[in-house]
Amino acid sequence: MSTADAPLPAAPEVPGPPPRLLLVRAPYYRDVVDGMSWGAARILTEAGATHETLSVAGSYELPQAIRIVLRGPEKFDGFIALGCIVRGGTDHYEYICRETISGLMQVALQYGIALGSGVLTVHSIEQATARSRRDGYNKGAEAAVAALLQINVVRRFGAAS
Repeated sequence: MSTADAPLPAAPEVPGPPPRLLLVRAPYYRDVVDGMSWGAARILTEAGATHETLSVAGSYELPQAIRIVLRGPEKFDGFIALGCIVRGGTDHYEYICRETISGLMQVALQYGIALGSGVLTVHSIEQATARSRRDGYNKGAEAAVAALLQINVVRRFGAAS
């Protein structure tokens, strides 16, 4: 799911009780992340899911925040990570992208969580804006669909998250 002309996806059916998700967002590029958050919330509402939102400083902190939440008493059926990393003139972009995406995968694999990743790694703010629109292509909506589908995997195969 990554073509620029893709319409907003529809929410998948999630059997069982309404899922509860945590939307963890890094609103450094507020307009972009707000657009993706809108897309994710639309999918979750359509699926009958509930969600809470947690904001962190930047994309680099997304995996850390999810791990901290997993240590606490609150339980979620899944997580959605939203952020935006725009290429600059230094190597910083490469490091942040690599560690953010790797960190999200590590926490998902280590703790067996259902995770939808909507972290944009783009060359320009225009590319990010094009991927966070309310009237079409929206990576937040795609991340929510991915999280819900992963919840279905957990529920079908009895995996504990």
